[in-house]
Amino acid sequence: MATALPTAPTAPASPGLAPRVVHSATTEPVWVQRLLIGLALAFMTVFLFVPLATVFFEALKKGVDVYLAAITEPDALSAIKLTLIATAISVPLNLAFGVAAAWSITKFDFRGKNLLLTLIDLPFSVSPVIAGLIYVLIFGLQGWFGEWLRDHDLKIIFAVPGIVLATVFVTFPFIARELIPLMQAQGIEQEEAARVLGAGGWQIFWRVTVPNIKWALLYGVILCNARAMGEFGAVSVVSGHIRGQTNTMPLHIEIVYNEYQFAAAFAVASLLAALALVTLALKYLIERRMKGSTR
Repeated sequence: MATALPTAPTAPASPGLAPRVVHSATTEPVWVQRLLIGLALAFMTVFLFVPLATVFFEALKKGVDVYLAAITEPDALSAIKLTLIATAISVPLNLAFGVAAAWSITKFDFRGKNLLLTLIDLPFSVSPVIAGLIYVLIFGLQGWFGEWLRDHDLKIIFAVPGIVLATVFVTFPFIARELIPLMQAQGIEQEEAARVLGAGGWQIFWRVTVPNIKWALLYGVILCNARAMGEFGAVSVVSGHIRGQTNTMPLHIEIVYNEYQFAAAFAVASLLAALALVTLALKYLIERRMKGSTR
C-alpha cells in the first residue's frame, strides 16, 4: 500500500495568485540548532575570546605606565618600525603582482596558465620556515650568491632585504586569490565593449576593471597587510634575531617572553591583537559592501 509523501508548507498567497511553496533549508529540530549554536559559541569563547581578553589583561596588569614603557623602549620601537617597513614594501608589491596575475589569468589564454595558478598557491602549501631556509641557501654566506654578495658588500640575509623577501613570499597569494574568482565570474564582456567604443588599455583598466574589483581588491590588501605584520616563521629564519636591528614585532615578543618579561611581551602582543581586531572589523564592513554591490 502506497503512502503519501509529506508536502512542503505553503505560504499565504496574494489575492488572485496561487499559493507559494516555502521550502525549509534544514529539517533539524529547534533544540538541535540551538545545541550546535551553543557549541560553536562555547568553542569560540574558550579558544578565541578568553585568550584575546587575556592578552589585553596581562598587558595592562601592571598599569598603563608599565605598558607604555614596554612599547616605547628602544628595542620595541625598532621592532615596530621594522614591521611597518616590511609591510609597507611587501603590500604594494603584492598589490601590483596580484592585479597583474589576476588580469592575465582571467582575461587571456596562454600556455602555462595552470602552472601560474599553482605557483600562486605555493606559499599556502610550503611551510614559512622552509621558505626562509630557501632564501638562506640562495643569499646566505654559503649560498649560491653568497660570495658575490659579500664581494659587492651587499647583505640580504640577517638584514632588512631578507625580511622583506620572506614577507613578500608568504603574502603574495592573498590579493591574487581574492581577485581571480571575482574577475572570472565577471568575464570580459565589459572590457570588450569598452574596446569597441574606442577606449585604450589604461582607460579600460581604470574605468571598467578597477571599479568592478575595488572591494575585493581592498579586502585582499587588508588580509595581506595583517599577514605581513604577523609573519613569524620565514622572518625568524632570515632575521638572525639581532636585537634592535632585525627583530620584527612577533620576534621581539618571543625574545622578551623567553626572558620572563611577560608584561613587555603582552604589551607588544596587544598591538598585534588590536591590529587583528581592526582587520576583522574592516573585513566585515567590506564583505557587507561587496554583498550590497552584487545585489
